[in-house]
Amino acid sequence: MKTKIAIIGGGPAGLAAAIEAYDKGVKDVVILERDSLLGGILNQCIHNGFGLHTFKEELTGPEYAQRFIDKVKERNIECLLETIVIDISADKVITAMSKERGIFTIEAEAIVLAMGCRERPRGALNTPGYRPAGIYSAGTAQRYVNIEGKMPGHKVVILGSGDIGLIMARRMTLEGAKVEAVAELMPYSGGLKRNIVQCLDDFGIPLKLSTTVIDIDGKDRVTSVTLAKVDEKMQPIPGTEEKIECDTLLLSCGLLPENELSSQMGVDLSPVTGGAKVDESLETSIDGVFACGNVLHVHDLVDYVSKEASEAGRHAAEYVLGEKTNRGSEVVNISTGNGVRYTVPVCVRKDRLEDLLTIRFRVGNVYKNPEICVYLGDKCIQRRKKQICAPGEMEQVILKKADILADDGAKEIKIAIETN
Repeated sequence: MKTKIAIIGGGPAGLAAAIEAYDKGVKDVVILERDSLLGGILNQCIHNGFGLHTFKEELTGPEYAQRFIDKVKERNIECLLETIVIDISADKVITAMSKERGIFTIEAEAIVLAMGCRERPRGALNTPGYRPAGIYSAGTAQRYVNIEGKMPGHKVVILGSGDIGLIMARRMTLEGAKVEAVAELMPYSGGLKRNIVQCLDDFGIPLKLSTTVIDIDGKDRVTSVTLAKVDEKMQPIPGTEEKIECDTLLLSCGLLPENELSSQMGVDLSPVTGGAKVDESLETSIDGVFACGNVLHVHDLVDYVSKEASEAGRHAAEYVLGEKTNRGSEVVNISTGNGVRYTVPVCVRKDRLEDLLTIRFRVGNVYKNPEICVYLGDKCIQRRKKQICAPGEMEQVILKKADILADDGAKEIKIAIETN
């Protein structure tokens, strides 16, 4: 089988990329999705709050996904469901399998990686104690409650204050469970401020910062967990232990881009995000392979996933149509300064630049009244004040092509946080 553009993943990123590539003029597009339905993780996110940027209205996750699914169906874009991709070669040959086709290959002219992300499991946290029933990732618990109609437990402690953990604190409460506490290792929450207010504060659920689980009791089922405060080196402080009786522990300890396929095919990955290193066109280190959405870096809003994926789909179509210049053009690297953990993209090619360039990034701490500063070489070309920057919220700067090209000798753009 041959195709112009193959998109790996049928979640919000894959759907948006497919639609944009099709509308750009490439009609031969195929989406490969391992689930039996399109929509990805949105299918189990039944709370509202999606679509405010994209559609200017508040939608649930399934409603948001359906808007894009309908557009895919209107365009008659081919979707191979219940299809697992097991390998992608550097020359863009995809090996996949399904119960209808068995093992088969697809030769693509361009590929868009849109596999999303997964939760960090207990094994990666090195939490001591037994391995009883009642320990779930927050996303697994969300699926049980929202899709399968099952309650994971009735007396709950949540470790980690990422958005999924915060949302599940509210969801479990609404279903009749008692959420005893949300513990967070860091001195700040990893979730959006609005989720802290709407999911914890509104329900009187305590958020314990600089706190972690140091022991899990129970052999057949969780009976209690022990929390403790941690110091600046993230080590438990003796004498601060607190035992909380519970039958369920939910883990919301971060998301990891699903990049095993990317790594196997030789894509350069960022050691900070775990996602691919991309240029201004969201093209990876492999010619004609693009990445977008949570497989690239973990986003806070699905609206931003869709916008970024549309860009990737457009650039993939331009690549197939021969509208992109070659990769040999002059490169300006993008580096991080004080407080900035990473940027997307990591470099730009001068002769590929469009009129405006969006650089997305996250900070590594909470900063009050900071300035987001952009340097081109030694010159500051943009300075913007904010009330607060926090790790839970993605930031961005928008640069003008003219400003970047103004200094022919500049080889680096640096994004930094500056405080008084």
